[in-house]
Amino acid sequence: MAKLVECVPNFSVSKEQDPVVFQQIVDVANSVPGCTVLDVQTDGDHNRCVFTMVGSPEAIEEVAFQMTKKATELIDMTKHKGQHPRMGATDVIPFIPTMDMTVEECVEISKRLAKRIWDELQVPSFLYEDSASAPHRTNLAKCRSGQFEGMPEKLLQPEWAPDFGERKIHPTAGIVAIGARMPLIAYNINLDTSDIEVANKIAKAIRERNGGFKYCKAIGVMLEDRNIAQVSMNLVNYEGTPIYYVFEMVRALADRYGARIIGSELVGLTPAKALIDCAEYYLKLENFDGRKQAMEYHLIGLE
Repeated sequence: MAKLVECVPNFSVSKEQDPVVFQQIVDVANSVPGCTVLDVQTDGDHNRCVFTMVGSPEAIEEVAFQMTKKATELIDMTKHKGQHPRMGATDVIPFIPTMDMTVEECVEISKRLAKRIWDELQVPSFLYEDSASAPHRTNLAKCRSGQFEGMPEKLLQPEWAPDFGERKIHPTAGIVAIGARMPLIAYNINLDTSDIEVANKIAKAIRERNGGFKYCKAIGVMLEDRNIAQVSMNLVNYEGTPIYYVFEMVRALADRYGARIIGSELVGLTPAKALIDCAEYYLKLENFDGRKQAMEYHLIGLE
């Protein structure tokens, strides 16, 4: 069986704010043989784009480097503004084992890529999640804390030397987080309020680091074009904290502040099981086995 790796790189640019730069990165993503782009999502408020790609380990490693090279050439972080926390032109590059791959093999890919990015592009990096060199670097939010503007000072702290590179950011491309991890769900819930503090309070209540759901990272974001507040989340273990857990808690907390959920969205791709789990919960299905009763699993031979 051929080995497949998923890669979900995030870049600090959006089609809405800079369509020319965005398209050039898309073109690079489609240029490497052995790599398939499954999805590209872009958001003007976040001023960010997220790619979902699969391919052979060699192709994925190469396309991740080439996309980072293009982003380093074209994106100037000194001029970047967006709602989403960010610290680099290429902000984060995760590798996810998909077929006949182990997390350990993805860790090796992340280390080789980080070294090459420094050697050839002079962009430093932190290794995070399963690639982390120390426990305090596992959490991406901790690595990114301070963002681009605060990173020069942060890198001078004893515990925050880059894993690859010198203690200084690239002047326009910043610094990148690179690592191996299991599948993550990027999930956002939109509220019928323009009060960002409502979203901030809800995010604080549900995220793990403030005593909320384990495996949940959350922030409040303002969607300026729609004049609504959003609770933006990463669910790093969708079985430990399913989508419907956070949806119901956000609904209850929003009601407390006189707000309602008007919609939610997935950013990028998500495992089918995460959505099937939601259907099982809301439909109150009894004795349900998604792998046996969902027709598509049989069609692709995974029954």
